[in-house]
Amino acid sequence: MPAMNRGPSHSADAALMSLEAAAASARGGFACIFSTSDEYETALILQRRAQGRYAAPRSRWPLLMFAGCALMAAGTVLLFS
Repeated sequence: MPAMNRGPSHSADAALMSLEAAAASARGGFACIFSTSDEYETALILQRRAQGRYAAPRSRWPLLMFAGCALMAAGTVLLFS
């Protein structure tokens, strides 16, 4: 008498549950804490500002203007003396 199929065995159920758990874990590994790119960019900018990356560079124009005016004044004094 042939053996009848009794349905899935216990080990097949365990293997299926193990595969489902592994798939859920893999999907969770790719999850992102940001729901939109705008949230990501905002957080990125805030982080970079906290690091001081967006600090305004010091302008050298005042120093250059002072040096230029001082040279012109010295040149004028030398010219008329």
